[in-house]
Amino acid sequence: MEAFPERVLLGRSGLSVSPLGLAGGYGVGKDALLKAFSRGINYWYHGTRRTGGMRDAIRELVRGGRRDELVVVVQTYARFGWLVERSVGRALRSLGLDHADVLLLGLFNRTPKDSIMDRVERMREKGMFRQLAVSAHRRPSFVTYAADPRFSILHIRYNAAHTGAERDIFPHLPAGTRPGTVAYTATRWRGLLKAGEMPPGEKPLRGRDCYRFVLSNPDFNVCMAGPSNESQLEEALAALEEGPLSPEENERFRRIGRHVHERAIIGK
Repeated sequence: MEAFPERVLLGRSGLSVSPLGLAGGYGVGKDALLKAFSRGINYWYHGTRRTGGMRDAIRELVRGGRRDELVVVVQTYARFGWLVERSVGRALRSLGLDHADVLLLGLFNRTPKDSIMDRVERMREKGMFRQLAVSAHRRPSFVTYAADPRFSILHIRYNAAHTGAERDIFPHLPAGTRPGTVAYTATRWRGLLKAGEMPPGEKPLRGRDCYRFVLSNPDFNVCMAGPSNESQLEEALAALEEGPLSPEENERFRRIGRHVHERAIIGK
C-alpha cells in the first residue's frame, strides 16, 4: 500500500514539513512528542493551550541542537496589536526560542484591522516569526487571505462532515502561488469516532481514517492531530503508513460524514 510522503512543501511559505502536524494542547506528553519527532513529525502547533508536554519537548530539542529541524507554530487569538506581541513574546520565552517559524492569527473571519497587521509586520521585521498564518470559520475569507501576500499559510476546518472547503475555497485560489493549507478538526471533535453518531449498520471511523481522509485531498498539505496520549498519537501516525483512501473508502467516509452533519443540523 502506498504511504504518504515524509515531507511536503507548505505552499508559498517554502517550508518543508511532515504531512501530519501535532497540536500539543490536548495532553500528549513530552516523551510521546519526542518519539513522533524521531519519526519525522516536525510541524508542531503550540497554540490555544500551551501545555507542558510540547513546551518541554521543544526545549529539549533546542538544547540538543535540533531547532532547525522543527517547525514551530505559535497561535494567538489576541485582538489588539500590543496583545499579539505580548502573547507571542511570552510563548517564545517559555519555549526558549528567539523566533517562531509560523505565527498563526486565530479565528479571524475578516482581515485583521490595520493596527494589528502593522504590529504583526513590525514583529516580523524584528525576527519574532518567519511566516504568517491565519484561521477562520468563514470559508470565503480564505480566498481574500490567499490573495494577500502577507499570509503564506491557511488553517482551515475540514473533515468528512465539513467538506465545504472543496466548494467555497479551493476552486477560487490562485494557481501556482497558493498558500500552504493545513486542516484542523479532522475527527470533527471526535464525533466521527462515536458509534452513536453513525448511520445504521456502520462502524465508526478510526482516528487514522479521519486523517487519511484529509490527506487524500490533494488541496491540503498538512492535517493536524491533537492527541491526548501516546495511544492516540500512534493512531494518528498509522495514517501515514496506510496512505491514501481507496475509492470505496472515500465513498463510505463521505456517506458517514453527510450523516453526521445532517444529524447535527436537525439536532439528532
